[in-house]
Amino acid sequence: MAISIIRTLILYAVMVASMRLMGKRQLGELEPAELVVAVLISDLAANPLQDLGTPLLYGLAPVLTLLFCEITLSAIILKSRRIRRVIAGSPGVIIDNGRLDRAEMKKCRYTVDELMEHLRKHGVTDIATVKYAVLEPDGTLSVVSYAGESPITPNQLGLSVTESEIPRVVISDGEIIDTELTSVGYDRKWLSAKLRENGIRRAEDVFLMTADRSGGVYLATKQPSGSGGAGKNNAANIGTGKSSRRGSQKSNQSGSQK
Repeated sequence: MAISIIRTLILYAVMVASMRLMGKRQLGELEPAELVVAVLISDLAANPLQDLGTPLLYGLAPVLTLLFCEITLSAIILKSRRIRRVIAGSPGVIIDNGRLDRAEMKKCRYTVDELMEHLRKHGVTDIATVKYAVLEPDGTLSVVSYAGESPITPNQLGLSVTESEIPRVVISDGEIIDTELTSVGYDRKWLSAKLRENGIRRAEDVFLMTADRSGGVYLATKQPSGSGGAGKNNAANIGTGKSSRRGSQKSNQSGSQK
């Protein structure tokens, strides 16, 4: 039993490391080459787990070989556009300037039902409003609607807008994340002052706090156990341009404005 557990832990560690080395792109989308590697790795890793008589090295060696091949192939694909098209494929223009290309659909073996399904996932119910639709190598559909069907932007209305900043999580479940706090230009002294402004003595009393470079802060405190409603939080947006009141939130948060 102990040997089986140790072998499982070793293979698990190798699999996680392999997926990390393959890169985030492979985790988010599987092109043909990545799909083959993922299937082979899972099958090869299962053999030493099913048969304890098989040496562990017999399972690790093929996995590491496939990992090396995948990393090498990814480096080659980055350098050569021709090899990239052969291995990963090329996009197929299903709708070109409003015209449905039946020949391209047949080439991609892409049915009308699949097209309509993917359009609905993009919030498009009328195919006549689509100017371009491109079937990407990973199987997703990119949709571009006619300008008259697209939402109006502030630029089209001649309005000037302020660019928003990406909020960073500076406190998560009572733990201060110093790296994120520094990335938005603040320190623990600022954080302590901001908590005191909202009547909070300790960071441990905060469930979630985000901050951005423009001074906007979102704060959700932990609900005291004696005040009823386990799992609820008191939430508020504070800071420059952030003082809007929110209603009920997904995680059973009650909105309040400080």
